[in-house]
Amino acid sequence: MSELFSPEWMEGFAEAWNADPQLSGALADIGFSSNIAYGYAGDDAPKGLLVVENGKAVSSGAFDGQELNWDIRMPAANWDTWMKKPPNMMTLGVAYTTGKLKFAVGDYSAMIKDPRMAGPFIKSFAAMSKVA
Repeated sequence: MSELFSPEWMEGFAEAWNADPQLSGALADIGFSSNIAYGYAGDDAPKGLLVVENGKAVSSGAFDGQELNWDIRMPAANWDTWMKKPPNMMTLGVAYTTGKLKFAVGDYSAMIKDPRMAGPFIKSFAAMSKVA
């Protein structure tokens, strides 16, 4: 398995993202486009970047100072757990309210209240868990 959020891992994540119509298709339906970064809580910068245009991941790789719409962070142990067993809405809510899941950039509350975004957000973690 590639190191979590490495360029190789992010490429696999982009492929898994695009292969899931409940993720990429649902986001295409609402014209979702964003630069999404992922990394570890406490680090100065995120590790990986996924560029999404109209629901589809169009590029991925290492974060290198790009402008972000979302910057999602958690401790390594939490990421490891979610790679083995992706979260559901309750698990996600607990992680956020206990401060384990952090958004350095982006509005979690607004996103999670919009079912057109919340469902695909949950699906994104399932796509992550499929990356070898």
